[in-house]
Amino acid sequence: MAACTTSGSAPKVNAAAAKSVADAGGMNGLIAAAKAEGQLNTIGLPPDWANFGAIMSGFTTKYGIQINSENPIAFGQEEVDAVGKLGTSSQAPDVLDLGMKVALANTSLFAHYEVATWGDIALNQKDAGGLWYQDYGGHMSIGYDSSKVPDITDVSDLLGTKFHGTIALTGDPSKGDPTKADAALNGVLMASLANGGSLDDVSKGVDFFHQLKLKGNLAPVSATSATVKGGTTPVVLEWDYLSQSHLGDVPTWKILVPPAATLGLYYAQAINKHAPHPAAARLWEEYLYSDEGQNLLLKGGKRPVREAAMKAKGTLDIAAAKDLPDVTGTPVFPTPDQLAAAATYLASHWAKV
Repeated sequence: MAACTTSGSAPKVNAAAAKSVADAGGMNGLIAAAKAEGQLNTIGLPPDWANFGAIMSGFTTKYGIQINSENPIAFGQEEVDAVGKLGTSSQAPDVLDLGMKVALANTSLFAHYEVATWGDIALNQKDAGGLWYQDYGGHMSIGYDSSKVPDITDVSDLLGTKFHGTIALTGDPSKGDPTKADAALNGVLMASLANGGSLDDVSKGVDFFHQLKLKGNLAPVSATSATVKGGTTPVVLEWDYLSQSHLGDVPTWKILVPPAATLGLYYAQAINKHAPHPAAARLWEEYLYSDEGQNLLLKGGKRPVREAAMKAKGTLDIAAAKDLPDVTGTPVFPTPDQLAAAATYLASHWAKV
């Protein structure tokens, strides 16, 4: 593909083989090649999720490239299935936004590419070969209505007598059952970390919830926006970026990310190795991991993967960052194998206790 610049013709760029912006003739070469393609195919990007509506508009405004947003409500495996179904057709997704379980199970579908800000992404949040790289996420938290229950500073506070019938996990319609809902499973894993367990040992979390059950502190329902608004689940263990959504209904809502049990979850980006618009796909990633793109994710209530590096460099949107819950502990990120092992343990032990 001939990548033309304002000063004339640049060397031909094989965008599909580019593993970095340097391989694409530098940023000017990549932009020119992407503009020549003129389009980008996305999937699974709801405009009201993580501020992707504004991000897509910003990309099109900046580069003049049309975005074809197909099936924005597709999730995880549905995105991967679309890659397999559409193959090398011009309608195939160029880029994917995936949970880590699906991303790690499908790396054979992805292209190697390292964005220019690669060095700002922690080693445990990217593939060493550039097949995937986390972009945004958050942490498991305890959200609570401070007008109904005492302030919470530690997971152990939940055992107190003033929390009778107030505490709930999420995962409707699973009724907050951690053997069926990933969010509930991670809530139990967070409790395990806070009680001497580890990412490899969820048993301490199961024991903790057994104590909550014995004390009558567990609510008999799964937490939803409606139960939070109605006051039947004034304490909810869920991801902090979801807990924030309750602030509009409950002004007295507070969110704690336990310092001694800071459990992280981030989504990952990947490029389809048969992307019909390989230059635009790579330019999309460059935009998403630029300061501009990361701050747009931040404004959408999600924690950008480059947050620490941008804060150190003075490029983080501080006003938007102040809206996020404080994180004072060191985040840990469970692997799919660790989550699978936790699920296996819960399947055998949860119902018994």
